[in-house]
Amino acid sequence: WDNADFSRGVGTTFYQEFSTLNTAKPPFVRDVEAKVRRYLRSSYSAVWTLKITWEKAPVYAAWTDARKTITYQAVLTTDGFRSYILMLYQDRGMQWDYTRLTSTNVLIGYT
Repeated sequence: WDNADFSRGVGTTFYQEFSTLNTAKPPFVRDVEAKVRRYLRSSYSAVWTLKITWEKAPVYAAWTDARKTITYQAVLTTDGFRSYILMLYQDRGMQWDYTRLTSTNVLIGYT
């Protein structure tokens, strides 16, 4: 991870909440449930899901090169007992020049 910098008006953050307890599930939530089931090989039925999208986020500090951006999503979901996060990155979407970042041990994802 590194810091994104939205201070120059480049990039946008969106979020959408899906509360699906006792309601019909939209296709997005059904897709998230299918991914959790497939990756974890277990049953899963979401009651709440949050999708956060960082679109064309420039690296900190944006004044260095605001043209180099990244688009990615975090999807948080729970069935009320278990919670999961899906980290989704745009294919070939990492435009940050990692050789110019302050940290030299850069990875996409988390441990």
